[in-house]
Amino acid sequence: MLPGVGVFGTGSTARVLVPLLRSEGFEVHALWGRSEEEACSLAKELGIPFHTSQSDDVLLHPDVDLVCIYIPPPLTRQIAVKALGIGKNVVCEKAATAVDAFKMVTAGLYYPQLLSVVGNTLRFLPAFVSMRQLLAKGYVGELQVCDVRVYGPSLLDQSYGWTCEELMGGGGLHTVGSAIIDLLSHLTRARARRVHGLLRTFVRQNSSIHGIRRVTSDDFCFFQMLMGEASSGLGSGPGSEPGGVCCTVTLNFNMPGAFVHEVMVVGSAGRLVARGTELFGQLNGASGEELLLGESGDVGPEGRDLPLPHLRGLGSMVTALRHAFQAHEERRSWARGPVAMAATFEDGLYVQTVVEAVKLSSRSGEWESVEVMTQEPDPNHNLCEALQRNKN
Repeated sequence: MLPGVGVFGTGSTARVLVPLLRSEGFEVHALWGRSEEEACSLAKELGIPFHTSQSDDVLLHPDVDLVCIYIPPPLTRQIAVKALGIGKNVVCEKAATAVDAFKMVTAGLYYPQLLSVVGNTLRFLPAFVSMRQLLAKGYVGELQVCDVRVYGPSLLDQSYGWTCEELMGGGGLHTVGSAIIDLLSHLTRARARRVHGLLRTFVRQNSSIHGIRRVTSDDFCFFQMLMGEASSGLGSGPGSEPGGVCCTVTLNFNMPGAFVHEVMVVGSAGRLVARGTELFGQLNGASGEELLLGESGDVGPEGRDLPLPHLRGLGSMVTALRHAFQAHEERRSWARGPVAMAATFEDGLYVQTVVEAVKLSSRSGEWESVEVMTQEPDPNHNLCEALQRNKN
């Protein structure tokens, strides 16, 4: 028996997610929006029987056992932690800060019987599933370099909101870069130890955002990561030693037109390249690339607002969720196997730590270490330091 679903959010992801859930047999019982108008409008459009702007109304809904949270980052932690606390399974987007992510990790560990995953859909995209398998089998030999390019139009909303504010989780690094950081760690089975980055905001005002309001979120980002020790599945040569895997990522959201999403991994024996949703490979000495996995299926009109890799990955993730819950007769029980590749809350904390290290590097101009917090910082720490300095 599949659990009933409550969806938080009225954006493009939520608009696509509801039909995908229904196609896999889930029933969507409730929808939350930041305003009654937003929630009512989308609920009528998608035929969802209950809508609200009060989060508790969804969390306490008797037919909701799985909560999908796709809302502005500053709100994610509060709803995810509360949902776990009252016994709901959770699939959510990234948090706004490492401190928020740490609180989510704590809640997930306290309720280990509940599903708690970060919905990074790229992990489920068939091209990256195949890429990870081929890397483990040694297709490219000793892994040496990862190179990622993501180009597209502006990420800003039509009106001033969280997407404009760096402190609220807006910008290419947090919105798209976090998914890339998670994907690279998933593919290489390694984690970033040191990073170096550069962030820029080229469009600070436009026809919709002007006057005293200015955009602070980045629309261009370039960063490098030196990855730590990889698992034995990728070999034990120089490319797998701590710091041996070099990753470069370029994100540019000042390019209207075709969306570009390319992930390339290079090793001693060859390379693999995922362009969009297709996977290509070329071994050293080969005359050209070989198509290893092609595109399939059309995109419905409801999915045209999402980049194709994320859309395809979202569909595969929903299918995995169905398999996980179908394995048990009780609505809230689930099997770990079908969603084993999903990003955990611990992965979310690591990714947010890398994001903040890249931001720090952009300000300092130096390489910065990635140190994942093991305990929540004292909220009064800065105040105590200031008082101590005044005392002295």
